[in-house]
Amino acid sequence: MTIQSYRELEVWQRAMDLAVECYQVTKTFPKDELFGMTSQIRRAAASIPANIAEGQGRQGTREFLNFLGIARGSLMELETHLTLSHRVGLVPEAELTRLLALTDQISRMLAGLRKSLEKRL
Repeated sequence: MTIQSYRELEVWQRAMDLAVECYQVTKTFPKDELFGMTSQIRRAAASIPANIAEGQGRQGTREFLNFLGIARGSLMELETHLTLSHRVGLVPEAELTRLLALTDQISRMLAGLRKSLEKRL
């Protein structure tokens, strides 16, 4: 089966869900965090599906793999910001656990997609 659009990729769909969840959780952050942790979390979360989409839209498999690597880096950045937010009291333990479960799932999906694409090289 050939993917016609990044929107068909389950990893992109899950990454979009994660980004929405991150926007929701940061709505509860104090206003003085608007240009701090709120901005950092939202930027990193949005970067994940954006890089998956951009990579899928490129001409070659190697380019797609590169963008998947960038998406994974943004995912690790997001995990770090979420963990720090928890440590400073902005994100409750249960919320952190739920969000990190999503990041773990997306990480495994990205690894699977990378492995599949690497077979094409």
